[in-house]
This record gives sequence, C-alpha cells and structure tokens, in this order.
Amino acid sequence: MKKNRLRLSATAAALLLALPLAACGDDGDSGSGDNGNGGGTETLTVFAAASLTKTFEELEKQFEDAHEGVDVKLSFGGSSDLVAQITEGADADVFASADTANMDKLVAADLAEGEPAEFATNTLMIAVPPGNPAGITNLADLTEKDVNLVLCQPEVPCGSASLKVAEAAGLTFQPVSEEQSVTDVLAKVSSGEADAGLVYVTDVTAAGDTVEGIDFPEAADVVNHYPIVAVKGSEHADLAKEWLDLVLGDGQQVFKEAGFGAPGA
Repeated sequence: MKKNRLRLSATAAALLLALPLAACGDDGDSGSGDNGNGGGTETLTVFAAASLTKTFEELEKQFEDAHEGVDVKLSFGGSSDLVAQITEGADADVFASADTANMDKLVAADLAEGEPAEFATNTLMIAVPPGNPAGITNLADLTEKDVNLVLCQPEVPCGSASLKVAEAAGLTFQPVSEEQSVTDVLAKVSSGEADAGLVYVTDVTAAGDTVEGIDFPEAADVVNHYPIVAVKGSEHADLAKEWLDLVLGDGQQVFKEAGFGAPGA
C-alpha cells in the first residue's frame, strides 16, 4: 500500500507541473487572434508602380503617424506585374499605376472600387552612368550599335512610353535587355552594365548622383498619367479611401517636390 501511495503522489506531482506549461500554451494560442500583428494592428496593403517608391514611402510615414495602430505595407513593381497579381487573387487594398492601360485592366476585371482618379503625370529622361562614358547627348544616340541600351519591357508603362517616343521620333531602338520595372533599368545604368536607359524624370531625381539625366525634346510627346483606385472587396475600405484622400490631397506636395507633373498636365 505504501508503494501505491508513492506512485499516486508522483503522478499527481507530474500533473501539477504540467498545468503551468499548458497555461503558457493557452496564452500563446490566445494571442493568435490578431494574426501576430501586435495587439490588433491593421495592415493597409498598397500596390504601386516602381516609379512611386520614394514618394509613397514618404506618404507611408505620414499616414502611419496619423493612424495609430495602422501598418502600411507597400508593394512596388511594374504596373503590368502588379495588376496581374491582383487579378490572380493577391491581397491588395489600393492600386496605383504608372499608366492608364494597366489600370484599365483592373477596371475590366471588375476589381476597381469606384472610378480611378489621376494623381500625377511623368515624362521620360535618358539616364546614363556618372560621367556619361558613352557620350550620349540625344535620343538618336541611343540607336548607335556600340551603345548598350536598356529599356523596360513593352508591357510595362516605361517600356510602352519608350516605344511611343521612338515612334514619334522616327527611331528604332535595339536594347540589350528589357527589364520588368524602371528601377531595374536604373540599377543596370548606375552599375555601369548599360550605357544608357530610358526612365522617368522622377527616377533620375530620386537616384541622386548614381546616374546622370539627359533631357530630350521628344519626351514632351509622351506623357504618362498615373491613376489610383481602391481594390474592390478590400477588408480595409475605410483606410483605403483615406489613403486615396492623402494621395489626391495633401500628398500632392510630395509628388511636386519629387518632380512629378500635376494631374491632367
């Protein structure tokens, strides 16, 4: 009988030791209700053209400062890639495109909440590495055989604009590579992998001294219009609307300082 009592006591002790561990496990599970976002933080997911990186990062700070408990998640890329991701089911609350053609795809897929609104315009500029080793001075120089030219892919807004500029000038470009976004073009130019690339004026400004910019008159013939819209079905519709209000309102100063043209320009 004594041995049985000892066995029961040992078992009871083991159960008592296990209770605190089980309680800790319950605490961990109960914390999963906020999806690991730290006490109910809301996440606003914004898909935006790569050329908007610097400006939208500035607006992200302003928005989060004004909305306690809100985290703005920015996803940048080529507008064509972003709209494809959204139409395939990617989680996005807002879409900002660098052209109207890709925004039209979102509207055609019935994924736009309301009418898209234009918030900025942009034009192209020739980007060359510091010192301009290839001696580029104008658009026609980009057609020289010994010039390694990099462009955006034709379906990307900056690539489409490059083709329109070439057509307007009666030129034919033969790029050594076509990139998925304007930031990829800038990277190849700034690293010296390319002699020149066609990017937006704002990209050259944002790149600082890593590249040099060369204006060309034909750029005025092709203006990119930037529209923005909330994505239909967003679980954060109110926040999405407030982001649009910022972009279309007080945020206009940020775009102006970055070198973007005014809406409708």
